[in-house]
Amino acid sequence: MSDLHTLGVAGLAAAIAEKKTSSVEAAQHLLARAKAHATLGAYLAFNEDATLARARAADARIAAGERTPLLGVPLAHKDIFVTKDFPTTAGSKILEGYRSPFDATVVQRLGAQGAVSLGKLNCDEFAMGSGNDNSAYSPVHNPWDVARVPGGSSGGSAAAVAARLVPAATGTDTGGSIRQPASFCGITGIKPTYGRCSRYGMVAFASSLDQAGPMARSAADCAVLLSAMAGPDIDRDSTSLDHPAEDYSALLGKPREGASAALPLQGLRIGLPKEFFGGGCAGDVIATVRAALAEYEKLGATLVDISLPRTELSIPVYYIIAPAEASSNLSRFDGVKFGHRAAKYDDLIDMYKKSRSEAFGPEVQRRIMIGTYVLSHGYYDAYYLKAQQIRRLIAQDFQSAFERCDVIAGPVAPTVAWKIGEKSDDPLANYLADIYTLSTSLAGLPGMSVPAGFGAGGMPVGLQLVGNYFQEGALLQTAHAFQQATDWHTRAPQGY
Repeated sequence: MSDLHTLGVAGLAAAIAEKKTSSVEAAQHLLARAKAHATLGAYLAFNEDATLARARAADARIAAGERTPLLGVPLAHKDIFVTKDFPTTAGSKILEGYRSPFDATVVQRLGAQGAVSLGKLNCDEFAMGSGNDNSAYSPVHNPWDVARVPGGSSGGSAAAVAARLVPAATGTDTGGSIRQPASFCGITGIKPTYGRCSRYGMVAFASSLDQAGPMARSAADCAVLLSAMAGPDIDRDSTSLDHPAEDYSALLGKPREGASAALPLQGLRIGLPKEFFGGGCAGDVIATVRAALAEYEKLGATLVDISLPRTELSIPVYYIIAPAEASSNLSRFDGVKFGHRAAKYDDLIDMYKKSRSEAFGPEVQRRIMIGTYVLSHGYYDAYYLKAQQIRRLIAQDFQSAFERCDVIAGPVAPTVAWKIGEKSDDPLANYLADIYTLSTSLAGLPGMSVPAGFGAGGMPVGLQLVGNYFQEGALLQTAHAFQQATDWHTRAPQGY
């Protein structure tokens, strides 16, 4: 089959199970495509021998009569997850050449379901960025326009899925790093409730915010991946929720309770925060989102005006809490046990300084310095503690909103993807791009991006859907109903 790259997760799994192709053939086909489009910058590492060995093992399981939704399907992992068979760099020179002795829980669980790892995907260094131009190795290019960013920090994952180099990929979301690149690249991505997916083996940026999630072309494919990824891991991850795994595909294609096949979302109340539709959002983005919401009304949903009054505060709160946690987490990268070590130094302190200065990029250094400052004596109460208090108020805003609605909707980002390098010299402009995603992360709520159309320059625009805690299944059901009625998620960039 020469069109294997056009198939999503479910389609490829079916083709392999029905012997129309094999896992080995699928892996070889996608590896060849990844290398043919290497200038996109989506991949950082391959291990063809390990990939084909896993594909042969999957084919053997299929021959023995085994069936799982992911058996034999090639996937790829953001280079923030540690992996035995591939190097892990977190997009940083300080981890160049590092190879983990174990797999992250998310990687292990997908592998147990028979998924085949194709390689490691590029990302902003330590997941710090909104454009994937903070990678220490190369920027990732948006396949819809290679002069533009794919979003960040999971830009490699988003670009690879959008360019049909892989049917799905893992990503991580600290302040929007699954949803924003999914929006910029015209794919589907979901950040589950904080603690749903284990953080064990995920290189830490901000421990109280980091969360793994799937990125694919459709809500249906994301549901398959999330069903395998999620579940308690309390023995290895203290932030893992002791909440049973679910089948997130169970509600897909079914009308809501009390609704009909003609109006599958009848009774669904979609809240529209007035803060998400103000002057800070580009007109082309608002128009695209409004058109998607009109489609939801046709499916039976009702639009409700709500308010999330502390949305503006999410940026200063996030950029105090996240750097503070980053400064603590990244203190372990000192050139002693692993990673980059300076070639010349006078003493231990000099080795620390030179190793970190040489190997950390400017954005990482900036956030470490901010984080160290807000945690320092005399400033902890004024900054970090105050930010945590406001974080609780932001979470309360969402709970008040959910008394009036079932799902919250709005844009993912204020604009479509910008040109590579356009905001490199203006960190604050980069930070403002996360205005609509940060509050969801601070509250620990599940959120997703669904392809909703195109804006300026023919670039994709995503619709953000936010649910209450543990409502991933309902979110995916809501997104799937929209995708059954539209075809935005099936569009591919020209040339891919």
